[in-house]
This record gives sequence, C-alpha cells and structure tokens, in this order.
Amino acid sequence: MLREAVAEGRLDMEEFEERLDATYKARTYGELAPITRDLPAAGVTPPSPVSMVKEPAGSGSGDWAGRIVGGEGSSQWGVAIMSGFERKGRWTMPRRFNAFAFWGGGTIDLREADFADREVVINCVAIMGGVQVVVPPGVEVVVRGIGVMGGFDHREEGVRGDPGAPRVIVTGFAFWGGVGVERKLTRAERLRIKEQRRQEKLERKAGRQGELEEHSSAHREALDQARSVHRDAMEQHRELMREHREERRRARHEERDERRRRD
Repeated sequence: MLREAVAEGRLDMEEFEERLDATYKARTYGELAPITRDLPAAGVTPPSPVSMVKEPAGSGSGDWAGRIVGGEGSSQWGVAIMSGFERKGRWTMPRRFNAFAFWGGGTIDLREADFADREVVINCVAIMGGVQVVVPPGVEVVVRGIGVMGGFDHREEGVRGDPGAPRVIVTGFAFWGGVGVERKLTRAERLRIKEQRRQEKLERKAGRQGELEEHSSAHREALDQARSVHRDAMEQHRELMREHREERRRARHEERDERRRRD
C-alpha cells in the first residue's frame, strides 16, 4: 500500500521513508493499522508523481526518450568560490553545463534529471576544489578532462549505456583539485530493492517454515504409526498372557481332579 501510494504521488519520499521505517519496526497487525489509516485516497494525480524505479516520474523503466526533452535547461552554471553548489532532483541538464570550484565544491546529480539533448557536456574547472558528477545506471560517460596536480575520475568510462540513453561528456581542467564521477541508484530505487530483498527473505523464511512443518507433520505421522503398532503389539502380548494363565489354571484344576479320583 505504501509503495502504491508513493508511486501515485499520494505520499512524498520523506513520509514514505518514515512510514516504511515504522512498518519494519512493527511486530503486530495492530501496529501496522495506523501506518496506512490516513493515506490520501487513491486516484489523486499530482503534477510530478514519484516513481519507484530508477528513472524519474513519468517515464517507464528504460524509457530514456521521455527524459530527453530539449530546451535550454534549468541551469547552465554552477559556481563555488570558498563555498559550494548543488544541482539535484528534478531539473533539466542543458547541452552544456559549466562548473567552477575554487576552494569549494559542487555536486551535479543527474539521477532524476531530464536532458536537453542525447549528448550533454559538463565542463568543470576545479582549482583547489572539487566537483562531483553523479549519473544513474544506463548512462554512458566519457571523461576528457586534464589534471595538473589534480585529476579526473575515469572509473565509469567504458560502461556501455542503455539503448537510447544520453551520453554525458565530462571535460575541463583540474589544478590541485579533482572531478569525481560515480554511478548511483536513486533513493527510491534503493528503497525498492531493499523492500524486494525483504520480501524475498520473508518468502524464503516462509518456505523453510513450510518445509519444517511438513517434516514435523511427517514425523508426527510416523510417530503416531509407531505408537499404533506398539499398542497393537502390547495388546497381542496381553492376550497371549491371558491365554497362558487360563491354560495353566485349567491344567491345575485337571491335576487336582485327577488326584481326588485316585484318592
């Protein structure tokens, strides 16, 4: 219910995380009831619903064409002089974004961004500072920057992009500074994977419990059968003992009668 609510935009991510945390801590059905009791009614469609997959809302899994929107972009500059800047969330990455960091740092997060074109350029100048570029899985990354007593991160180069995914070129100059590039899932995708793993764990646990119950049932049946066989054997033994005692009594009576006849 929580996943459906956040996917339809009836919950924001902060509320979703709080309720999901409370769900994991719940130990009884009574503790679960208040978590979903006040959920907004289904059917309310907000302007920007949040998807539970790695693409932003409004696009399906792998639907990169829906994220290449054209236009000029939401922001074309990021400047950090003894300070910092950050571009993240829902924004439009322009065809060229210029980042400058001097004794400061900046973050350019493209995980939930739209793109003005299939190929975009991030030009970074880092002087005794740093710029961090975060891209989602599926995006191709090309790094062409030059570092002097500094460097550009090339670890994400060479990873083939998804069909139709944008290409991000990271270029520029770093002097006593650095430009990092990393691939990360969105928070919603991490939560989805966490929930999926939790469900798989519960299913495995339920499967093991079922096997234990089946084994226990078979063990009980075998034990009941053994007890039944034991009861039958004991009953036969008691019957044989009764017959043996009865036969001995008859023999003593006949012997006594025979002595009386002789006397």
